This record gives sequence, C-alpha cells and structure tokens, in this order.
Amino acid sequence: MTTTLTTELDTPLNVGGRSLGSRLIVGTGKYQTYELMQQSLDASGADVITVAVRRERLVNEQGESLLDYIDTDRYTILPNTAGCFTAEDAVRVSRLGRELLDQIDNPGKDWVQLEVLNDKKTLLPDPVGTLEATRELVADGFKVLCYTSDDPVMASKIKEAGAASVMPAGSPIGSGQGVLNANNIRIILELLKEGDADYPVIVDAGVGAASDVADAMQLGADGVLLNTAIAHASDPVRMAHAMNHACKAGRLSYLAGRIPKKLYATASSPWDGVISYIPGE
Repeated sequence: MTTTLTTELDTPLNVGGRSLGSRLIVGTGKYQTYELMQQSLDASGADVITVAVRRERLVNEQGESLLDYIDTDRYTILPNTAGCFTAEDAVRVSRLGRELLDQIDNPGKDWVQLEVLNDKKTLLPDPVGTLEATRELVADGFKVLCYTSDDPVMASKIKEAGAASVMPAGSPIGSGQGVLNANNIRIILELLKEGDADYPVIVDAGVGAASDVADAMQLGADGVLLNTAIAHASDPVRMAHAMNHACKAGRLSYLAGRIPKKLYATASSPWDGVISYIPGE
C-alpha cells in the first residue's frame, strides 16, 4: 500500500485580514545605506516590512528617499510607533503613518505595529499606555499588531482589546539575547489560542542570531519580527538569508513535532533480534 506524503508543508500566516507567505517581518532602520537595506530586505524573503514613522528620516543627507528603495508593490509596509512614550503620542503617529501610506496606496495603511514605551533605558512597554492606545486605535479602524512584554496576563488583555496580533518580546529590544523566558511564550500561546487556534502570536524583539528565530518558531510562534539582528550584523545580507531559512526551519520543526526529551539514551536500532558474533564460532 502506498503512503500519501504531505505535499503542503505549511499554510499562509493570516494577520489583520491579509494572507502572508513569509512568517518573518523585518525592519528598515539602522542600515548603513539604503542599498544595503534593499538587498537585505530581498534576502529575508519578508512580505511585510516595518517603518518607524516617528524616527525614520524618509529623506537622508544625500537627498535619497527611503521609499525609493522599497518596492511598494511587493511589500506591505507596517508603520510602527517606535519612540512613543504615551498613548496619545502613539495614536497621533499611527494616524500620520496611515496618511503617509494612503498617498502611495499601500495595503498596510490601516495597520500599525504599536509600541508605547516606558523609558529609554529598558525600552520596555508601558502596559497602561499600550492598552489605552490599542483600544483607541482599534476603535479608529486600525489593525493593531501590538508589542508587549512576555506577561501572559497583559497579552490576554491586549487580545481582548481587539488587537489583530499580540507580539510578546523575546527579550529587550535590540539586546540580541533571544527568547529568555520560553515558558511565558508557551503560556501566552496557550491562552491566546484557546478557542482561536489561528490567532497570530508573533515574537517581537531581542533576536540576535538565526538560532533565536528557530527557537521562537519551534515554541509555536506564528512569526518573528526583527530589525537590529540583520541591520547590525557584520554581513546584513547573509544574516537576512540566515533568518529567512531559520524561520522556515523552525516552523517546519514545530509542525513536524519534536521527539520528547529523555534523561537516558534510546537506541536508534532495536536490541531484539540482534545476532551476536562470537569470534571462533
């Protein structure tokens, strides 16, 4: 009898009413040149890229526009509110992003990656301001992809507020420490997907290497968002390729189902039926 093999390795990621082929979301900041950014975005395989509306200079000192190096037909631009420390400021910046993308008719114009930070040293989210801004932006028609800590209670409240995706931090922004608290990510996944298995949970922040991306995906995360790990790598284009492959590999590993961890060894071949060879017999 012939066994039918699975031909569909994965399904698209659905976020905010859009279907994404890639589960990796990458940023556009911190690159040495726009050309390097352009090459790295291409190597990442991402469908969605983030732009910090508040902090990004759309035109650099050479008079070059960031948007001239972004294929707006290929990428969905996800404006983010990086650098905002109040709900009021985050809401204002979100609306500026919508106006900007409306001018170029990009499908991300009603999306926002929401960040409401508490302080400049830790860049940890302000939970009160984050929740307040989420509610206001959802009421204003935004698809909110919300950056938060790895606190399961806060993650649940953000989902209840109507966020299109909750994005818990693996570790502090730009720290490169990877996923520090895997158990909290597991709990968040369990809570947010209970009765809603397709709800997207995307690990955001703290990634430093391709193995960090694979780790996050193997926990069951639906995607990973990163910027610094590629932009500040010694070779950003190579790192972008690595992150692309790691995201796919980690996802497939999760779907395949890993073997359980055991204290002692388990032989790869069975002991039963083994024929012993005794010299001289």
